[in-house]
Amino acid sequence: MELPPPLASTDLGLGTRYRGKVRDTYDLGDGRIVLVTTDRLSAFDHVLRQAIPLKGQVLNGVAAFFFERTADVAPNHVLAVPDPNVTVGVRCDPLPIEFVVRGYLTGHAWRVYRDGGRELCGETLPDGLREAERLPTPILTPATKAVEGHDEDVSRAEILARGIVDADTLDRTTELALALFARGTEIAAERGLLLVDTKYEFGRAPDGRLLVIDEVHTPDSSRYYYADGYDERLTRGEPQRQLSKEFVREWLMEHGFQGLAGQTLPDLPPEFVAEVSARYVELYETVTGRTFEPDVSSDPEARIQRSLRGV
Repeated sequence: MELPPPLASTDLGLGTRYRGKVRDTYDLGDGRIVLVTTDRLSAFDHVLRQAIPLKGQVLNGVAAFFFERTADVAPNHVLAVPDPNVTVGVRCDPLPIEFVVRGYLTGHAWRVYRDGGRELCGETLPDGLREAERLPTPILTPATKAVEGHDEDVSRAEILARGIVDADTLDRTTELALALFARGTEIAAERGLLLVDTKYEFGRAPDGRLLVIDEVHTPDSSRYYYADGYDERLTRGEPQRQLSKEFVREWLMEHGFQGLAGQTLPDLPPEFVAEVSARYVELYETVTGRTFEPDVSSDPEARIQRSLRGV
């Protein structure tokens, strides 16, 4: 399939625009926001110079799929999905916390554990765990949302002591995050996958409701393992087969970049851009069980403008 031009940025002339790492958000001023998921790609808290064709459609589609499949577990902000790259949602005041739920010992949690740490965000981990091993029970490891740089791990006690959110709000969002992870685990199992870890974000709607915002169980917010062969790989100490954008981080590390001071962000060669696009499409189809049907418009911004007429 010939790839369409990437949607790297938008300027729709709607309300007030905010440019995030991946999404362009427009506050319509009437209690609604328009979230445009672009083809920008971030890793190590940096936006890469090359955008990935179709990535935004994949992310928006996966998020829409999981918002629909989890709406009975946790109410969310979605009002409509009028375009492959667009979600219209309720404007919420975001809570300044990312609710990271971990079901397996990997990534940041593994590095802390490997270096001798046995406590993460107030959660105590048992001795004797191996990398990628399933935890006795999923744990919540919140992080404060940094405007710039890396997010900061934070415990329940620290959240309350610093007045980041109140106890009732924290209790409710914790309950919702763990329920979402349980549902995500069930859906992943249907597809032969293990939901390893993920993050959730919540916001307070004008009517006071707590709603799930941003995205749910997408490749940018989650990590999956293939269930087939998981136990054998764990026993042999081999890396797990992953379904996530971890391979992009690995490529960057191989080319000398981890987001550290003094490092130069490398350009992605065209063949790797095409590979990343193909792997995002593969992820969509594997996670949702649906055939990905892209819109390959030569002018995606004009298409979005048309899709939003009357919304």
